[in-house]
This record gives sequence, C-alpha cells and structure tokens, in this order.
Amino acid sequence: MIDTSTTPGPLKVLRGPGRVLSELGRQALFYAKAIGYLHLAVTRYRREIIRLIAEMSLGTGALAVIGGTLVVTAFLTFSVGGIIGVQGYNNLKDIGVQVLSGFFAAFVEIRISGPTIAGFGLVATIGAGATAQIGAMRISEEIDALEVMSVRSLPFLVTTRLVAGFIVTIPLYAAAIMVAFFASKLVVVYLYGQSAGAYDHYFSTFLIRTDILNSFGLALAISTIVMLIHCYYGYTASGGPAGVGIAVGRAVRASLVAVVAVALLGSFLLYGSTETFNFSG
Repeated sequence: MIDTSTTPGPLKVLRGPGRVLSELGRQALFYAKAIGYLHLAVTRYRREIIRLIAEMSLGTGALAVIGGTLVVTAFLTFSVGGIIGVQGYNNLKDIGVQVLSGFFAAFVEIRISGPTIAGFGLVATIGAGATAQIGAMRISEEIDALEVMSVRSLPFLVTTRLVAGFIVTIPLYAAAIMVAFFASKLVVVYLYGQSAGAYDHYFSTFLIRTDILNSFGLALAISTIVMLIHCYYGYTASGGPAGVGIAVGRAVRASLVAVVAVALLGSFLLYGSTETFNFSG
C-alpha cells in the first residue's frame, strides 16, 4: 500500500512557492519602509550617520588594522586591474594589436569589472558587518529596548546605514577605479614594456566620460541594494548566535546574486543599445 501521508498533495506542492512569495513580500515592505524613513534619518540621526560613515570606511577592530573597507576594495580592484592588463595585452598580442591594451582596460574596467568587484567588496565588509551587528542587537533584545525608549529602530538602525553606505561608496569607488587603472598600466607599460604614450593615447581616447558617470550610478545602485539586503536579514535574525550566523550566510548569498543581477541588468540598460565608439571611425 502507498503511504498517502508522505505523498505531496496539491496544497503541499503550492506551499513552497507561497512561502517564497510571502518572503519576497515581507522584504519588499521592509525595503519600502527603510527608504521611506530617509528624511527622518537624515534630520534626526545625523550623528549616527557620521559615526557609521567613519566605521564603514575605516572599519573597526581587526578590519581597521588593515585600513578598513577602502583597502579591501582597493586590493580587489588592483588585482582585477592587473589581470585585465595581463589578459588584454597577451590576447591582443596574438592578433598583432597589443597597442590597444589601453582601450581594453578603459572599456572593461569601467563597464564590467569595476562595479561588480566593488560590490563584492561591499558585501564582504560593510554588508556582512551590518548583518552581524543588527542581528546581535536583535537576539540580545536591544532593538526591543530601542522601541521601548520611543526610538524607531528601523530608521535608526537600517536607514542610517543605507545613507552612510551610499555616501561611503562615492569616494570608495573613485579610489577603487583609480587603483584598477593604475594596476593595468603598471602591468602593460612596466611589465610588458609597451610605450606609455601609446597606452595613454588609446586609454584616454576610449575612456568615455558618460561611461564613468554610468559606472558610478551602477555602483551606487549596487551599494544600496547590498545594504538593504544585509540589513533585512540582520533585522529579522532569530535563534541566538547560531541564527545570526545563518542570517549572515543567507544575506551574503542573496547579495552576491543581487550584485551580479544588477550589474547584468545595468549593462543591458546602459550599454545594450549605445554606439559610443567604433573602430572604423
């Protein structure tokens, strides 16, 4: 005989998608509320925003020893910039146009690698730290204590981090992009011996100013989404210290997927149908 208690009925089959939709609805409501409190956070919690800006940029504890988020993100983009220089020069050399290495760096680092790698750096530093901090406050009932003291926990803990992350991203991404540019030139010019003048000529020719602005906009969008996701999982953490660890893991997975998805969607929207340059002139 067949045990009907273990066979998935129609309700059991539909229960999984229903839970997913319910979770997405809760997240969307949380994000809308966090963004809706922007005015309150900027006007009432300016001191907290300034504290978070210093914490996010320079880090705390062991992260501060190595220079905080700025150094971590700069190291990632420096490594990727060097790889772009190596791959671009050697692959272009195979077809005899290695002089276009400057073009390759200007094209790839601004449009593709810059926002994505910077997003990964934010996930590993600012994002994971926000989830752990807010999650620890949740399980120790500090968030409930804030509500008892008539302090709105959502704008104080979430919206302030959203604003601080947005502000920190601007100089952080500028430094990361400059480091990536330097790494590519260092490899092509000083390691492979290409003329610095030729590299700079093609680099500046194909470095489109609007692409730089688009790249900054994409990086800011990624940072906003990363902060929202990580703050949500920290704010809704449960189950003690183990639950905070689970929340951090879930937030990192979700935000990594979101970074790649936003970078892909942004590339389609910003560069999918543009004709900003061509080789034939």
